[in-house]
Amino acid sequence: MEKDLTTGSVFKNIVYFSLPYLLSYFLQTLYGMADLFIIGQFEGVASTTAVSVGSQVMHMLTVMIVGLAMGTTVTIGQAIGGKNKKQAALDIGNSVTLFMAVSILLAAVLLLLVKPIVAVMSTPAEAVSGTITYLTICFIGIPFITAYNIISSIFRGMGDSKSPMYFIAIACGANIVLDYVFMGALHLGPAGAALGTTLSQTISVLIALTVILRKKTGISVSRADFKPRRQIMGKILQIGIPICCQDGLIQVAFIIITIIANRRGLTDAAAVGIVEKFISFLFLVPSSMLSTVSALGAQNIGAKKPERAKEVLRYATMIAVGFGVIVTVLIQFIAEPVVGMFTTDQGVILAGGQYLRGYIFDVIFAGVHFSFSGYFCACGKSGLSFLHNITAIVLVRVPGVYLTSRLFPATLLPMGLATATGSLLSVIICVIAFTVINRKERNAVFS
Repeated sequence: MEKDLTTGSVFKNIVYFSLPYLLSYFLQTLYGMADLFIIGQFEGVASTTAVSVGSQVMHMLTVMIVGLAMGTTVTIGQAIGGKNKKQAALDIGNSVTLFMAVSILLAAVLLLLVKPIVAVMSTPAEAVSGTITYLTICFIGIPFITAYNIISSIFRGMGDSKSPMYFIAIACGANIVLDYVFMGALHLGPAGAALGTTLSQTISVLIALTVILRKKTGISVSRADFKPRRQIMGKILQIGIPICCQDGLIQVAFIIITIIANRRGLTDAAAVGIVEKFISFLFLVPSSMLSTVSALGAQNIGAKKPERAKEVLRYATMIAVGFGVIVTVLIQFIAEPVVGMFTTDQGVILAGGQYLRGYIFDVIFAGVHFSFSGYFCACGKSGLSFLHNITAIVLVRVPGVYLTSRLFPATLLPMGLATATGSLLSVIICVIAFTVINRKERNAVFS
């Protein structure tokens, strides 16, 4: 399962690593949509709304857990790149200890706060009971959700992106089967959706553990490696916490933009909602580049090959930008038909087409700053990733969307462009930060 990504063709390594990662992201998105699709076939609007609201909360939590787990991927990747298997074993053991403790504490706190969380989400009265039930069951399952993401992070740090893909495929398949059993045959409603999600993750974790025990990873982890080490856990958190906070704030920004759109009326709200769903699929490519650059870059940094890590960044940026340019040009001609795949309402199609034509530029810019974020994480400078994202959100994305919403009430195009402009600021900050870091490294060499 361990794979050395510090030698051979950089481009081939990126493709080898990113394609399974891309498919994993796609399956995870499909996994999240399955509950809504299936409950809509067997239950009413209240149950569907309960699962929809609960899914938003769980998506935010999962994204933040994945961000925190980036510290595991990077530390293990650096150890693997440096051929230090003992350090890799310590990183693995301490990651497991740290995240299991965090997940149990998080589950306990969230179970106490489940009712306030449902209230903050402005859940319709008819759906409150179902949402509380859904979240209560999912919160109990947080240790298993965390375990899956930590196991996946460990594999990716070792250069293996295929195994996590298989694990999420198993979870996705199990979730669909269990959803039909719990919601279709047993009519458990939102509780059935939550049980399907939690049990499928549990099945995936058990299979992953079986694979780890039966396959030779090349790294021997002993009981002593699970003993908490302040320095190791500190490094994992130092890298992971900024990414966790960044991803959480990005989700908050999306919620704020949705609220702004909701205030423009039902048509614009529906249009923005549809486009956000569609864009989330396109963003799978920039997201996979972020994770790929993090893992490959970390191994090469650990192997004392900084120039090769920069080459990973260059190729990833080229791939992401190439994809972004192609879809951006294409969408300018087919925006309305794309929105029309999700609705037959002509007003929503027209408004959605406007918003999509502006928002689609974000795929280009995001491809660039996601790749840079991966590089900064690989170098252990994840604070820079947090910095450029929060700056863009606070200074441009949210205020820009608000102002254009007020100034241009007849069209959604400026709102879409304002959203993309936030990512453009991120790109500018990333380029400046990268240039400064390179200059300091050169000065250090010559001094």
